Amino acid sequence: MTATTGATTRPAKSKSYKLVPPDGGWGILVCIGMAFPFISGLSSLPSFGLVFGDFLKSIGAETSSIAIITSTFFCAMSFAGLFSGSLFRKYGMRRMGLVGGGLYCLGTALQVFATSTLHLLLTFSLLQGVGFGLIVPTCYTTFNNYFVLNRVMWMGFAQTLIGLGAMAYPIAMQKLLEWYGFRGCLLVLTGINAHAVLGMLLMQPVEWHMKRVPLDEEELQLQQSSTPSQPVVVHVQPETPLKPIPELEFATESEVRDSLPVSHLSSRRVSSHAEEHALQILRSRASSITSLGNWTGSMVVSDASPQMMHSLQASRRQSVISGSPVGEQEAAAPPAEVITKKSLCATIVDFLDLTLLKQPVYVNIVLGITFALYSDITFFTMQPTYLFELGYTKVDTAKIIAIGASADLLSRIFLAVTAIFIQVPARYIYLGGALFTVFARFAFDGITDFMGMACITAVLGFLRTWIHVPLPLVFADYLPKERFASGYGLFMFTHGNGMFLIGPIVGYIRDRTQDYILVFHILNVFMALCAFPWVIEVLIIKFRRRSKLARNNVGEQSNGNNTLAH
Repeated sequence: MTATTGATTRPAKSKSYKLVPPDGGWGILVCIGMAFPFISGLSSLPSFGLVFGDFLKSIGAETSSIAIITSTFFCAMSFAGLFSGSLFRKYGMRRMGLVGGGLYCLGTALQVFATSTLHLLLTFSLLQGVGFGLIVPTCYTTFNNYFVLNRVMWMGFAQTLIGLGAMAYPIAMQKLLEWYGFRGCLLVLTGINAHAVLGMLLMQPVEWHMKRVPLDEEELQLQQSSTPSQPVVVHVQPETPLKPIPELEFATESEVRDSLPVSHLSSRRVSSHAEEHALQILRSRASSITSLGNWTGSMVVSDASPQMMHSLQASRRQSVISGSPVGEQEAAAPPAEVITKKSLCATIVDFLDLTLLKQPVYVNIVLGITFALYSDITFFTMQPTYLFELGYTKVDTAKIIAIGASADLLSRIFLAVTAIFIQVPARYIYLGGALFTVFARFAFDGITDFMGMACITAVLGFLRTWIHVPLPLVFADYLPKERFASGYGLFMFTHGNGMFLIGPIVGYIRDRTQDYILVFHILNVFMALCAFPWVIEVLIIKFRRRSKLARNNVGEQSNGNNTLAH
């Protein structure tokens, strides 16, 4: 039996297949490419005083200038992250990543000629902050596209590389300052930071490396139940693949080629009835077929949580056009002068995707992670000075910090290995890290001896990985892929400005009271503001699900009794 269209004849026994992310392959190079800029970007702030301390003293700058420069860095990074989603949609993700890598390298190069604090504000805070703000969402979005089934494991692998580099970074900076001096060190550092551009070059679109996987029986039933003349919408990302890849359809190759019309936008459309049927089947199989690819078409399974599926379906219904000819669609369109222009506020909302702020779960995630990250970063920044106040020597303090860093690295390896055998949602890992950290810090406040301090620091360092490694995966599990960049950018904006506003207040309390224990209690409250609202949310969602199941069971029983009565 053959399927014919015009003069073209193809056998009907062609294999049906789907294109899925590789979950490995080139994705391993994506992990390595992500490590390049992150090692430098995340290590430059803790080592800022080491590299620029003597220079700032030589120009008569006060120590408070370090806080101003680093805070401005976070502000610039947060604003770049806020606009990253819109820039990705307009110019392409990989292109903007390369711009970010170039700005980050350029900022380091211009620091070689620094003569004032203003010069550092422009080069380190502004250029490098904006550059790193574009690099972070580029890396995480690309990682999210390449990995679906084993995200925690591969994120653990990437974070292990970053942890190893972060341990070596301050030692390398100290040696470079001894060997080449301040400006020579910055010159070598420029070459090191140029690897950020190489890392962005490795962020190739996932469409270039998709795998062909045969369809299973349920997907074949979906193909057969759908209308052949109204196939799936498929949109390709802005980047142009090196080689054209055949479009993915839930149909045979012969049906794709012969019986499915393609519009001038290279999009294929389905009716709303077929779309609803497809979404019901795909939603029920989300755990097994969440790797159907990074498409934004009508019948695509993205890694969105159930809370986001309703808004996704609504937006896709608006974009689906029933199978009318292109000419009729254009004729039905209203004249240009009749279309009302959006207000400025609506334009800003659409440009920055601020409708995400209407999602209570998303807001809870953003605020919780913002509080937890601030608490974690500030705690480990203040711990060395607290140890000095307790009478620890520099050698003992360095040993304790090294123990915490070693525990952090071991935890990253542990998380990557255990993720191979145990699949735990990223948000539960983050929640466990926040909860256990709250309890561990209560123990920390009452310890003063060296052995006890070393042990509790190792515990906190081990738990720190659970807060940092699954962070982007929490957003990846909740948001659909097409909204990940804008959603993560909103978080970066909230986090950066939150640190800028809350930091001086906590610092003022510390300066006025001279009480580290009070400050540590305040930081523990911020960590609890992540853990306990998340626990409440989980309990509310589970209660609602149980109530819904109970109502459904009661309805089914009443229907059954009515049937028996008749």
